[in-house]
Amino acid sequence: MKRRTVRHVTASDVARASGVSAMTVSRVFSGRAPVGDRTQRKVLAAARTLGYRPNQIAQSLALSRTQTIGVVVPEISHSFFPEAIRGIEEVTYRAGYHLLLMHSAETAERERDALLTLESKRVDGILLSVAQDAGPTHPYRRVVQLGIPLVFFDRCVSGIGATCVSIDDEESARVITAHLIGHGYTRIAHLAGPRSLAISRARRAGYRAALLGAGLACDDALIVSAGLHEQAGYAAMVSLLALPVSKRPRAVVAINDPAAYGAMLAVMHSGLRVPEDVAVVGFSDDLRAELMPVPLTTIRQPAYELGRTAAAELIAQIQGATAGKKQKTVGTELVTRRSCGCVTPADTESPARPR
Repeated sequence: MKRRTVRHVTASDVARASGVSAMTVSRVFSGRAPVGDRTQRKVLAAARTLGYRPNQIAQSLALSRTQTIGVVVPEISHSFFPEAIRGIEEVTYRAGYHLLLMHSAETAERERDALLTLESKRVDGILLSVAQDAGPTHPYRRVVQLGIPLVFFDRCVSGIGATCVSIDDEESARVITAHLIGHGYTRIAHLAGPRSLAISRARRAGYRAALLGAGLACDDALIVSAGLHEQAGYAAMVSLLALPVSKRPRAVVAINDPAAYGAMLAVMHSGLRVPEDVAVVGFSDDLRAELMPVPLTTIRQPAYELGRTAAAELIAQIQGATAGKKQKTVGTELVTRRSCGCVTPADTESPARPR
């Protein structure tokens, strides 16, 4: 039996069906020149009827664009980055762009490979959240020097000419630490993130600012490196619990929610209770925060809105609508739950007691 050949519908077919020139059809789908509303409706109706799809490769060559945006995230195991990607995808889809998603797995090598891959794919722009062990800044500088629009989100690198969309990490850490101080805690530890990350340095600075602002000493013995994941948070909390009882912290400010989860688990495994013996607070409002055995007090980072803002900024730069504002900040919110010991299970204020 002879196989039937399916012929692709061309711009010329649409032109004949709608009574216009092939050049007009090209203008309708490329947006390179204005076309009257009536003509545009006629061309689009014919394209729908015939099942026409424009040749993306040809359009890319003509416009020097691929209508693709690269996104590089450091991890996808917790809810923050998937939620940010959801915000990115909503904005880019509506603007007619497709995403190429890359995962650096918190390593500088994979992040560098991801950037080289996106460069080779000729993406129109890149959205990037920096890996935990990112090294020198030359991979990012290369992207900027090549003229590829680059927008950092959440985890940023400053001073290279790229825009950063983030929260005010220092102020947010100050707020949640001050919240603990306001409820009578004086020995407060900090589970710190990697020093290589700007967000870690900023959150440590906010923690210190809250203590010093309240006239409390900042004990370096209570600042322990905890990484960004549960296992590191657990190990850091174990080391704090090994201190003499009189020197142990009564409350802990974790770099993020996963580290806080690890800390809570370490407290419980030691036979102590959260928050009765050690209060724990986090940062980001991960999906699990309110589902923990003791719901977690945390700073809510609006991941979805952050992703939307970063994507909108990148598209504006790609389309030449803006030269790029170097810093854009999205607001946060303190979410108070039981882990700080400031509310009862019924979310009512509990009596103050020595801390």
